[in-house]
Amino acid sequence: MQYRTLGRTGVQVSSLSLGAMNFGTIGRTTQDEATAIVDAALEGGINVIDTADMYSDGESEEMVGKAIAGRRDDIVLATKANMPMGDERNHQGSSRRWLVAELDNSLRRLGVDYVDLYQIHRWDPRTSDEETLSALTDLQRAGKIRYFGSSTFPAYRIVQAQWAAREHHLSRYVTEQPSYSILQRGIETHVLPVTEQYGLGVLVWSPLASGWLSGAIREGRGVTTSRSRIMPQRFDTAIPANRARLDAVERLAEVADEAGLTMIQLALGFVTAHPGVTSALIGPRTLDHLHSQLAAADTVLSADILDAIDAIVAPGTDLAADEKFDTPPALLDPSLRRR
Repeated sequence: MQYRTLGRTGVQVSSLSLGAMNFGTIGRTTQDEATAIVDAALEGGINVIDTADMYSDGESEEMVGKAIAGRRDDIVLATKANMPMGDERNHQGSSRRWLVAELDNSLRRLGVDYVDLYQIHRWDPRTSDEETLSALTDLQRAGKIRYFGSSTFPAYRIVQAQWAAREHHLSRYVTEQPSYSILQRGIETHVLPVTEQYGLGVLVWSPLASGWLSGAIREGRGVTTSRSRIMPQRFDTAIPANRARLDAVERLAEVADEAGLTMIQLALGFVTAHPGVTSALIGPRTLDHLHSQLAAADTVLSADILDAIDAIVAPGTDLAADEKFDTPPALLDPSLRRR
């Protein structure tokens, strides 16, 4: 396992991090299975565990808390807030009112006194940066969080938040958690240059592109990933974007075979090769999934292999642009772009 410094924090983190989204109802993972995955991940050198309040309505946090009991100090523990937690309209977002209350809920579910990294799951256009950063700074000063970061923010919002922190003399986001894979390279255009400029740590999610790069999805095979059960439209090859992904996967499989690598090694080796990426979040649902992903921990891709990947999916290209989660609201809601 490789270790890198998380932005400018001085904290050393593993180049692969354990994402716990599949713990609980979403991945149909039991507590015993989750604990076994955490045990094996830590034994394999991973020292970062990332979860969120909304994963299985808090069940993931509860499972992580039970799995790390007695060894919390050895783990860089991260969670997130912002997504809706129930039907109450104020049980979501990035207001001081919600973040203060929900952090206490997360700490209770996790069974800890503090988290190392508290992340805003998505940009909240209804809440000012000053409001959110002020609340996070106070929570940091209270000792409930060590650092805080953003997740899936568009580049201009990352810049705006950095400016707001300086303008109002508040602590700043020290990390960003974007989606990044061989098939979704859009962050190379704007986000990664900005995070590098500001010295942010970058923890990328979905490096296997929701299973497209796991080796399980190939021409002529039925799609059997856990994501295909939840979001079947993302794997319907009658849709042009999915057809383009499958065509790219077939060409990437040839590159992997020629290099003597698995698709997982190719995929994880690609994202961790970027100098702007600190760690890749893997989200195994089973121990077998974890072991196949840990096997990529020390994969280093040659320049020839990286060039071959660039020839298949051009730098800065998203093969499924409609699946991005950082689109400005006015592009999604016509009423916001019309007087």
